[in-house]
Amino acid sequence: MTLSGGLSRPGERDRPTIKFMEIDWTFCLVLCLIAGSGALMLFSIAGAQWEPWAARHLLRFGVYFIIMVALAMCDLRWWFMAAYPVYGIGLLLLVAVEVVGDVSLGAQRWLSIGGFRFQPSEVMKIGLVLALARYYHGLSSDSARMSWRLLIPMAMIGAPVLLVAHQPDLGTAVLIAATGLSIVVLAGLSWRIIGAGVLAVLVAIPPFVMFVLHDYQRNRVLTFMNPESDPSGNGYHILQSKIALGSGGLLGKGFGLGSQSQLNFLPEKQTDFIFATLAEEFGFVGCFTVLFLYGAVIFMALRIASISHSHFGRLAAGGTISTFALYVLINGGMVMGMAPVVGVPMPMLSYGGTVMLTVMIGFGLIQAVRVHRYTEVTSGKGSLM
Repeated sequence: MTLSGGLSRPGERDRPTIKFMEIDWTFCLVLCLIAGSGALMLFSIAGAQWEPWAARHLLRFGVYFIIMVALAMCDLRWWFMAAYPVYGIGLLLLVAVEVVGDVSLGAQRWLSIGGFRFQPSEVMKIGLVLALARYYHGLSSDSARMSWRLLIPMAMIGAPVLLVAHQPDLGTAVLIAATGLSIVVLAGLSWRIIGAGVLAVLVAIPPFVMFVLHDYQRNRVLTFMNPESDPSGNGYHILQSKIALGSGGLLGKGFGLGSQSQLNFLPEKQTDFIFATLAEEFGFVGCFTVLFLYGAVIFMALRIASISHSHFGRLAAGGTISTFALYVLINGGMVMGMAPVVGVPMPMLSYGGTVMLTVMIGFGLIQAVRVHRYTEVTSGKGSLM
């Protein structure tokens, strides 16, 4: 028996059928529409061919969708108990990258295990969210607002950020830092500390850019402010992206008719700059539609976070969707020339399996928060009582 509106009674929540039905299928539909839009663009830029990108994009999404549904069925207390182990494994893998990681294009970011090559920083994106949500689950509101205990989450955030930045992977380091800080804020951090932190960051940016960043990273930041100063070098990506955005107009040039992407003027057209391809072929209307879908995902995820009965569930869902929102914000700003080019893809629209897997695992966590919203997570050991 279920409550009106299809919501189950707390005593019935462990039945597999009820769990399956309480997954937010509207949320899932929106995800399918975004992934389908990505496949459509990948099909277009490949010259109306399914290979090498569109077919693989859809296949990956289908497999990862099944994984998301399976994870949604996992009890929230299992996520709670896995939080620190996942974070610890992620941190060890990042250290392993420093020692035995694969080097490619001047960066040491990958590990190869049994023929499988992956970026440990993706594991950390999930691990950090879970670990911080578990840490704050056991704190009082006063301790979360302003306390010496703030040093612990700062260390939890700082360790992976420094390791990822050293690879070097500035975009991912910024993403991890921003995700961690968003959870600290959601947990109830004092506005005085938030204001002081923002001021400190603003003061630190100029010396950080001039004396800490690698030369190529510094050039990207400086060129972002004036891409015309190096139109055939560091400014090329931003200028070509702006041309694609502007030439699309209101309705776009039409499917398969984008000159910037079809003639290969637009770099990384299948990954970092796929949104510029969308703008050229479908114009402002197409971009607005896709951004509306992203906004719907973020809104529904925040609503799921708000109805969770456990503080762990609220923070885990809120932190996960913060990562997703940051992906969209950073990539959108990068494509429009409002942010430096840092190699952050548009989630589920861009081609790439590792980032999509991370995002879908995160959505599995969000769905688990919804399905198990009545679950009471103990502050201590997270026992399955």
